[in-house]
Amino acid sequence: MIYVLKKYYLCRCINNSIIMEQSNPIEEARRYVANAKEIIEKSKFDPETNLFKDKKYVRIAGDTLWKGCLIALDAVFHVSKGKGRPSIEKYKEAVAKRDKKLLDYVASGYETMHLHMGYDGTKNKKTCDGGFDMANAIINRCAQLYPSAACA
Repeated sequence: MIYVLKKYYLCRCINNSIIMEQSNPIEEARRYVANAKEIIEKSKFDPETNLFKDKKYVRIAGDTLWKGCLIALDAVFHVSKGKGRPSIEKYKEAVAKRDKKLLDYVASGYETMHLHMGYDGTKNKKTCDGGFDMANAIINRCAQLYPSAACA
């Protein structure tokens, strides 16, 4: 059995022994994107109107996508945490110091995944597809910047 425990650790139960391994945060972020894809499929797409039928699943998928992006961004930028989660402004400041291209992705991704999908629950398929594309772009760019060579 495999259990996810806290941040970036996998626990495996082998022969009644628990073995903890540090997982790759980039792969973890990609797993979130795959989970979001499964979630949004539950919303049932209507090709006639080009809209999803249930905004509940769009919201959950948007939040899942954004959390995956935050995992990748945290792995690369180590944004300092005060009380609670760092604001989007702290992420933008950290990213701007190192990668202007990624800054555009983060700003657009925040708007699409977190606000339009996560809060508003937009049913528009093009917006949702854009959210998935942006999540993959952010994660792939973070994979290039991540210190480990094992994340390609």
